[in-house]
Amino acid sequence: MKYRQILASFVLAIVLFVFPLSAQAASSSSITRSAGDGLKSKDYSGQSLVGTEFTNVDLENANFGNADLRGAVFNGTVLEGVNLHGADFSNGIAYLARFNNADLSDTVLTEAMMLRSTFDNVDITGADFTDAVLDGTQIKKLCTKASGVNSKTGVNTRESLGCK
Repeated sequence: MKYRQILASFVLAIVLFVFPLSAQAASSSSITRSAGDGLKSKDYSGQSLVGTEFTNVDLENANFGNADLRGAVFNGTVLEGVNLHGADFSNGIAYLARFNNADLSDTVLTEAMMLRSTFDNVDITGADFTDAVLDGTQIKKLCTKASGVNSKTGVNTRESLGCK
């Protein structure tokens, strides 16, 4: 397990520090902080946001319910009070993201890399964290409230987190 986290950290470092420079210029699906951005409480529900990058933005209370966020990136992003119910965030990256008071119920987070992100007071009922990479302290915190089975994958939340 420790080897897997070290390997995942190395891969994340490569992705965050090498590839975004070239991808940023070519990508039209990148959202970064700029004056006047009205992203708080924005409704992205049901949208296809595959591979979209949200960098250093405040998405407080945004609605991503049932959105397709496969491979999306939340880098240094505020996701407090966000609704991700039923979203697919598989293979996504959330680095230094704050998911505090968020609804992650029935969300698919398989193989997501979520290092240095915080999950305070979140609803993870039925969330699938299979092969996701999180900080150990966050996993322990999530295990105290993990319950349910994901409606899309059929995976038990506690099992997907590796709770004991």
